[in-house]
Amino acid sequence: MNAYTGFAGVYDRFMEDVPYEQWRDIIVKELKNALIQDGLLLDLGCGTGTLTRMLADEGYDMIGVDGSEEMLMEAREKTDGTDILYLCQDMRAFELYGTVRAVVSTCDTMNYLLTRSDFIQTVRLVNNYLDPGGLFIFDLNTLYKFREVMGNTTIAESGEDASFIWDNFFDEETGRNEYDLTLFIRREDGLFERQIEVHEEQGYTTEEVMGFLAAGGMEFVRVFDADTGGEPTDTSEKIFFVARERGKVRENR
Repeated sequence: MNAYTGFAGVYDRFMEDVPYEQWRDIIVKELKNALIQDGLLLDLGCGTGTLTRMLADEGYDMIGVDGSEEMLMEAREKTDGTDILYLCQDMRAFELYGTVRAVVSTCDTMNYLLTRSDFIQTVRLVNNYLDPGGLFIFDLNTLYKFREVMGNTTIAESGEDASFIWDNFFDEETGRNEYDLTLFIRREDGLFERQIEVHEEQGYTTEEVMGFLAAGGMEFVRVFDADTGGEPTDTSEKIFFVARERGKVRENR
């Protein structure tokens, strides 16, 4: 798994069109439907903490975990005094001090789990750190998006202080998507420094993910289209999964 390094400092600048408010509303609705209206939540793969801060503003106590210290540095700088705990950890081996009421993961973080074993291991950890009956809410880019929308394309964007070239390669046989990202970032001396990052994401079918959840000990609740909120279709580009903790005994109160 590749960490965001050079991209971290300009990440939010190039992600202004990401529908964080929409994702927040989806997550809060699912949480409240499960009577999770407050308490401790984990944002797994929190990046620069945009969604983490939004959920904190909704009244939840937040922990953010990410594998990139550079991304977490940006998150801490943007937190503005909000009491959020940020931990630099690999999502396949994260550790918390106790359990949380829910775990959320957005912006195709779970697609960065490139193998069946990595996906199941992460699900097991999530299940372990959830309160009895707690929820795991996460999104995934679909194989349709990788194949038909992104495909073998090149995206370029230019800014005053930073520019990038994003070369995308999709392997139909393996379902693997590779992003070759070339960044040009202005230094303090006015010159631009070139940095190169390579990222990989894995596409999965809904059936595969449901199997991973079961193998990781969790109870599948539902899956839906991120844009419509309805059943996923053959042309859904991003889908949300909701799973429930299984195995712990609730205390009588």
